[in-house]
Amino acid sequence: MTDMVRGMNPTAAITNAAEAKAAARASAIAIFLGAIWGVIGIVWLMGPGAPMMEAAMAEAAATSPEAAGMTEMMAGGAMVFAGVLVVIQLILGLVQWFKPNIVIPILFTVLVVYGLGTTALGMVMAEQLDIPAAAAAAPAWQTWGGLALLVIQLILHIAGIRGANALGKFRDAQAY
Repeated sequence: MTDMVRGMNPTAAITNAAEAKAAARASAIAIFLGAIWGVIGIVWLMGPGAPMMEAAMAEAAATSPEAAGMTEMMAGGAMVFAGVLVVIQLILGLVQWFKPNIVIPILFTVLVVYGLGTTALGMVMAEQLDIPAAAAAAPAWQTWGGLALLVIQLILHIAGIRGANALGKFRDAQAY
């Protein structure tokens, strides 16, 4: 357990293979946190967020008659797509946990940085863009919680990259 806690620190020195494996698994923990956040988002959209989603779809349909017939299908498709993404995250998290590698942490680091950038840009540009009020009315807990989670995930994925890299070096050293 102490190796795991030490492994989550992206600045800690990695001195053995156990610490390297624990650090590489920090990325899996970040992925699992993202999957949990995705499930929370899906549950919220199925419950209290459903009227907000319907209002956004109705507002989009009012401005575009072609979209009127597709709004229900789009809402259902968005829920299915979100569910598929959560399942993919769980699978990749399990792969990273049981067989740590450097590819998954790098991929998720890129995605997290992209998410941070687009969220920050969206918040800055929200006033300047002509976004319908219903579409821009995400609850504050979801926006700020998502940003906090992205920062935590970034730290854990950086630790995961360092750990996977060190684990590869320890494996190569044992091979010789």
